[in-house]
Amino acid sequence: MMLEGKVALVSGLGPGMGRDITLALAREGADIVMAARREKRMNKVAEEVEGLGRRALCVTTDVTDQAACTALADAVRTEHGRLDVLVNNAFSTGPVGPLATADLDTWRDPFEVNVFGTLRLTQAVLPLLTEQDESRIVMINTMSMQEIEAGWAAYAGSKAALATMTKTLARELGRDGVRVNGIHPGYIWGASVEWYINHQAEERGVPFQTVYDEIAGQTSLGYIPDSAEIAGAVLFFASPLSRGVTGQALAVNGGIYLGGTA
Repeated sequence: MMLEGKVALVSGLGPGMGRDITLALAREGADIVMAARREKRMNKVAEEVEGLGRRALCVTTDVTDQAACTALADAVRTEHGRLDVLVNNAFSTGPVGPLATADLDTWRDPFEVNVFGTLRLTQAVLPLLTEQDESRIVMINTMSMQEIEAGWAAYAGSKAALATMTKTLARELGRDGVRVNGIHPGYIWGASVEWYINHQAEERGVPFQTVYDEIAGQTSLGYIPDSAEIAGAVLFFASPLSRGVTGQALAVNGGIYLGGTA
């Protein structure tokens, strides 16, 4: 129970990583605040959190809306009176296609969510975080800004900006007791990657396992990590185990990328 008595806020409650991060924190004793646009999905995860004996607060939030972020911070203060951990998990992949011919107006969404939305939410709850002797901010980033692939410039570019903001916040907030770190997953086994592999297999006329093995074979461990393994890394940064760590980018990708941190 490394987080007993703590309150953690997780943004972006998808069916995979957002849920697994939330449950990992709850299992270690944290009460949970969930912030996402889809109330129905949050409510389902809230039931699981409460089943673990922890409190769950769901606040419908669009991180691109300043008023919504402010209202979320107010709800956390009213309900709990404190915040110890912020996990910025909300994201947008944006358009996929060649940079040379990209419609740059379509890039606004990934930058608005991944950079400005993340910073809006962080600024909104920062007064709560700095009231604690020690608090944590964990940024969910991506391997895509380290291992560059054609067509993903909008997503990778926005996440590269977030990586710089992570280090800057770590430098600026350290004296206030706030540790700020980033998690950089690679392929994450789940519904979307399973769909992608199926699609590739059908297009190429090969078995599903052939495509899976090709991707998994690029990793040092020989398999694609799942979202629960990403959640374990988040728990490390959220817990006292990482007390002396800030401004770092932790790759959690099975060893598909070994080029160091961002």
